[in-house]
Amino acid sequence: MIMRPTKEVVLIAVLFLVGITSGLDLLWDLSHGAPFSHVFKEALVVVLAIVLIVWILYEQRQQLAQIQKLKTELAQSEQQRGKANSYILSARKQLSEVISKQFDEWNLTQSEKEVGWLLLKGFSLKEIAAIRDTLEKTVRQQASSIYKKSQLSGRHAFSAWFIEDLL
Repeated sequence: MIMRPTKEVVLIAVLFLVGITSGLDLLWDLSHGAPFSHVFKEALVVVLAIVLIVWILYEQRQQLAQIQKLKTELAQSEQQRGKANSYILSARKQLSEVISKQFDEWNLTQSEKEVGWLLLKGFSLKEIAAIRDTLEKTVRQQASSIYKKSQLSGRHAFSAWFIEDLL
């Protein structure tokens, strides 16, 4: 498998090349008595190239740290999920079956059922559209259809219908 360089790596390489060539040109100009304005411009290019390289490297380091933190949190979450007691797992399964049965009683289409599950999980309409690879307008229409078929006033009433008496 061929690894393609990231745009950050390419950008750093180009900036490095600009910095080196401008630096060499700056040294050449200094040794040959170039005017101050020209030397200043060359020095500014070298400094900007170095600053941009440092900034990109810093941002990459921050991103890697954030990714590692998210991976750690995900692994911890998976561990917690695996440690759920059998009665919790049983309750989740029963609730899932009840919700599926209610979706059937409301005569939801398969797409509406998928949107319904994602709504119950707390995803926004935009997130649901991204997950389902569809337009947000389509998800909004499907959500409206769910509310109409269930005779509920909206998202909060829809979620509350399933969990209201649990507390």
